[in-house]
Amino acid sequence: MAGQFEPIPGGGAAVALDEVEISILRSLAVQLLELIGPGPGGEDADDPLAELFAEGPSEPPTDPVLQRLFPDAYGDPEAVPDDQLKAYSAEFRRFTENDLRARKRDDALAVVRSLDALSAGGEGGAVLKLSADESRQWLGALNDLRLAIAARLEVIADEDTELLYRLPDSDSRKPMVMAYLWLGGLQESLIETL
Repeated sequence: MAGQFEPIPGGGAAVALDEVEISILRSLAVQLLELIGPGPGGEDADDPLAELFAEGPSEPPTDPVLQRLFPDAYGDPEAVPDDQLKAYSAEFRRFTENDLRARKRDDALAVVRSLDALSAGGEGGAVLKLSADESRQWLGALNDLRLAIAARLEVIADEDTELLYRLPDSDSRKPMVMAYLWLGGLQESLIETL
């Protein structure tokens, strides 16, 4: 089972992780949480009902990672800008981005919490067992982590990924590339398991 998810009874999945893998996954999930940020009301929302009806931003984020995680709903980013499509995207973003951010936060938090519970159980690694719902949250978080790393590596097309395989070990991006490829393997095995 090393490094690949396998099905468990009840529709969940399990994977054996060593201490280093646990540490890397937890660190990446925490970084993703920091990047996504707190909800619309911040850490301590005074009025949860007001937060429920809060409108999100209408402008796309400036950070390339956040642009990848929260893309415009309409239009092709490579095409000539269209004012009408920009207006539609802004309106769509205003009413959906807060919920999308909340889901991404929940998924990343599920990863952190399950890894914290796992690492509290022993030294040298362990087998992570996820329910069907936890597996879906992990799948979302793994996808978001890969998108975030891909944005930092400027991976846009399949050809860009092929170039990553040929990077020399001396390239400063190599550790990020290794994480990107490893997360891809985890994600693929979890998809096949589910």
